[in-house]
Amino acid sequence: MTELKDRIKSVKKILTSPDILTFEFSGADGGKFAVIYADGIVDKQLLGELVIKPLRERKGICGADGIKAALASPEVKDGKNIKQAVEEISDGNVALFADGEEKFFIIGLKAPPGRAVAEPPTQIAVHGPREGFTEDIKVNSGLVRKRIKTEKLQIKTLKTGEKSDTAVAMVYIEGVCPKGLPEKVQREIEQNKIDLIPDSSYISSFISKKPRSLFKRNGRAEKPDIFCAKICEGRVGLIVDGSPIAITVPYMIVEDFQAGEDYYSNSYRATILRALRFAAVLVGLYLPALYVAAQLFKAQLIPFRLLLKVTSAVQGLPLSPSIEMFLTLFVLEVLNEASIRMPKYVGLALSVVGALVLGDTAVKAGIISTPAIIIIAFSAICLYTVPELVETTTTLRWIFLIVAGSVGPFSVVALSAFLISYLVTEQSYGAPLLAPFAPIVKSDMYDSLLKANMYTLDKRPRSLKSNDKVRLKTNVER
Repeated sequence: MTELKDRIKSVKKILTSPDILTFEFSGADGGKFAVIYADGIVDKQLLGELVIKPLRERKGICGADGIKAALASPEVKDGKNIKQAVEEISDGNVALFADGEEKFFIIGLKAPPGRAVAEPPTQIAVHGPREGFTEDIKVNSGLVRKRIKTEKLQIKTLKTGEKSDTAVAMVYIEGVCPKGLPEKVQREIEQNKIDLIPDSSYISSFISKKPRSLFKRNGRAEKPDIFCAKICEGRVGLIVDGSPIAITVPYMIVEDFQAGEDYYSNSYRATILRALRFAAVLVGLYLPALYVAAQLFKAQLIPFRLLLKVTSAVQGLPLSPSIEMFLTLFVLEVLNEASIRMPKYVGLALSVVGALVLGDTAVKAGIISTPAIIIIAFSAICLYTVPELVETTTTLRWIFLIVAGSVGPFSVVALSAFLISYLVTEQSYGAPLLAPFAPIVKSDMYDSLLKANMYTLDKRPRSLKSNDKVRLKTNVER
């Protein structure tokens, strides 16, 4: 027989924090019980209604099986040892001990603090669902289950983080996901031993084959409809407890030019918008560099009438074109960073007033020309048409600006060729980053920069190598 006090001491010896609470009570027949839980992440009301109240009121409870039968909670499992009890209590569950019983129980009554399901701040859509992921892994898994009801859906929970023991839900559809892909992703996660996993970006670094690369190797989704659509194409998704951003692999760069709203609107409109995003990114990336290169090395690149306007605007400036553009870009980045870090309403005022006052004053003082401000501002707006690529494109803009101001237009062309040749050889878990353009996959072209109607998209992307090729069976003529 096991003394209840000894079991409590064994747990409290390991969990010494004051927020680990113990509640002892007596049953209807006089038996002694104790529940141990972490304050703040357990639903105390359910604890009283589903665990304590039944044991206090029900008579004739006999042995461990009788105790388990008396519990009204749907989530009850047998405890194995004190180590498991400590892990479960730290994770937000409740450990129930009975005096004289070797066997104890783990009861799932998690209620961690969290926010309600709401529209995410970055992936906003005019048409389509408004729901976004939260920081609760159970809520996020439920949002996925709500949309994918097939018996083939697999949600496998992994644990990572030596100190945090963070839960990671690996989501895929059996039979659609390429064979062996979930096992590869799981190995990448389990091979890395780190103390804390505060966000999915840590997992993103672990599963990237080349974490030091400028280009990312996995997709991100803040909305369950986008996440589920990618899972149904044959990808593996990862939902990290504590993060509202889910991860998907394999990844192709073309994904970032596809907005969720494209699939809820007219295919012609979606095609135009995708082409607009692609053109905007190119303009935002190359415009500052080409402007500097043209001024320093090849003025013939600028149309004659426009060249006259530029010449009159830069006449008398104390700075060279490259230094001027660097200074303007530097000021823009400082304003952008300050507006993000400062309180919300102050940051908005800072960005507007700072841009107007600094820009107008710098032009009137003859330090910066008007064309430089227009080009940098327009470049920044263009890059934010594809927010998922902003981290990469803003860095590349600096690199292009440096080489353009140092060597000239030829360096811009050479650097572009190098980047393309690099990306052509790169893959993300078997899927080429530049697919379906390199290599050319004709069937996948219908959902790249071109958005065809749903009847044309009857096959899953060949680039993902899904086991189940067909996703739409219909006899409708297209």
